[in-house]
Amino acid sequence: MKMMNRFILSIAVSMILIACTENKTPEKVSTAVFDSSYKPPVFTDGSRMEKIMQAFPVIDKIFRDYADTNHFPGVAFGIVVDGKLVYKNNYGYTDFEKKTPVTSSSLFRIASMSKSFAAMAILKLRDEGKLNLDDPAYRYIPELRNIKYPTADAPAITVRHLLSHGAGFPEDNPWGDRQLADSDKDLMEFLAKQISFSNPPGIAYEYSNLGFALLGKIITIVSGMPYQQYIKKNIWEPLGMNTATYEFRDVVPEKLAHGYRWLNEKWNEEQLLGDTADGSWGAMGAMISSIDEFANYVGFHLSAWPPNNAKDDGPVSRGSVREMHHPWRLIGMNPAFTYPNGRVCAAATAYCYGLNWLRDCNGHVFIGHSGGLPGFGSNWRIMPDYGIGIVSFANRTYAPMSVVNLQVLDTLITIAGLQPRQLPPSAILEKRKQELLKLLPDWNIAEQRDIFAENFFPDYPLDTLKKYARALYTKAGKIISVKEVKPENQLRGSFIIQGEKTDIEISFTLSPENPPLIQEYHIREVPKK
Repeated sequence: MKMMNRFILSIAVSMILIACTENKTPEKVSTAVFDSSYKPPVFTDGSRMEKIMQAFPVIDKIFRDYADTNHFPGVAFGIVVDGKLVYKNNYGYTDFEKKTPVTSSSLFRIASMSKSFAAMAILKLRDEGKLNLDDPAYRYIPELRNIKYPTADAPAITVRHLLSHGAGFPEDNPWGDRQLADSDKDLMEFLAKQISFSNPPGIAYEYSNLGFALLGKIITIVSGMPYQQYIKKNIWEPLGMNTATYEFRDVVPEKLAHGYRWLNEKWNEEQLLGDTADGSWGAMGAMISSIDEFANYVGFHLSAWPPNNAKDDGPVSRGSVREMHHPWRLIGMNPAFTYPNGRVCAAATAYCYGLNWLRDCNGHVFIGHSGGLPGFGSNWRIMPDYGIGIVSFANRTYAPMSVVNLQVLDTLITIAGLQPRQLPPSAILEKRKQELLKLLPDWNIAEQRDIFAENFFPDYPLDTLKKYARALYTKAGKIISVKEVKPENQLRGSFIIQGEKTDIEISFTLSPENPPLIQEYHIREVPKK
């Protein structure tokens, strides 16, 4: 419950921050100076990969059973660990009539999984100083200047509103699917007829394909080239996604997955949507890719975690990828969220930039996106703290791949006994710990030491410090050992002093000064188990 309360507070703060920034002046690209002493969290289980591999037969069975139960003509999936595709498999056919087998290089339409590529392109243009997320969208699409908002006090739609499904447009599935072939002229004529709003901009989450169609238009206007070409050149090609495309007519026939609908106890082939190369709505859902190549994209997202000092040479900076992963707009809380195995674990969900975000009652964070079109269903998810991810495609109408992917990741953690990365204590936390130990329990000449921030002794009177420390040391008896610092971050941590009769926990927080000084301190008894 404490963990969930902390999360609720953090998500509330995030929502306040986004609300406050929506009408701020344009952000500037900063030049970061890194601290070489920063220690990122690391995995501590040396046999982690071997344990993950032991789960592959179970994962195979999960997918095979799921495909059979849900009538998938074909399915393909891949497991990504630490940025690399470590396992892949597939069943069934891409073309049921010709019995063309699915392979990891088969090309499936991935529908709304396309959205994060548009979001990444927007952030790349932002990083290059060519646009700002809080700019009104009409700065780039003049036709939006004449939009009639539902209320007189509605703010202008911003780029950030579009990225986070906060523009006030109504949820438009499956209507949006049928717009894939619309031309740029069609989109402009649509805007000229006015948009029907479900909410004023900026106050609520509502999934909008239209919003991402407009982002595609902004990419085209700002970059000076069609969004398809910009994304191909600046994202796909740098990631080795050389067969990815928005146009199914460009795909070699034997590589193309045909889409089917299960109806009247048989598979009925669906017409492939979006049959024009210049489709104005394609940024929201027209992309075609393979497991082999999409795994590179999944690996790139995983490589953004944890923050580190390694060379940063991706299509966009790792910092911008992490910005994509941030829960910018709250979707809701589900106290009865249930995993596929029946386990109930409350969860909160939010929308990032072109990505969904979920955090459950155990603190597990999932980031990714689903895709669904007539003939296709797909999903990818990563767990940044665990360094694992999955992507899966099926060629059945709106195949619910998010369910099986969630089951697989949850199963993988359970079977392999995976633990998240552990944060090592920073050098300054270790130093302040040792300095505190020299003062405890008597706090002799503490005020003469230069390790405390200016607020410390006014907030923690010396006589009180002595009273509680001496009492707990007496209760603990002989000191047996002092455990290592357990960091919460670079400047906050705690450690255990093991006594003969009971244990003592010391927690402390350092200030933002250079060097950081002790600004907060707590001591408490931790009864032995």
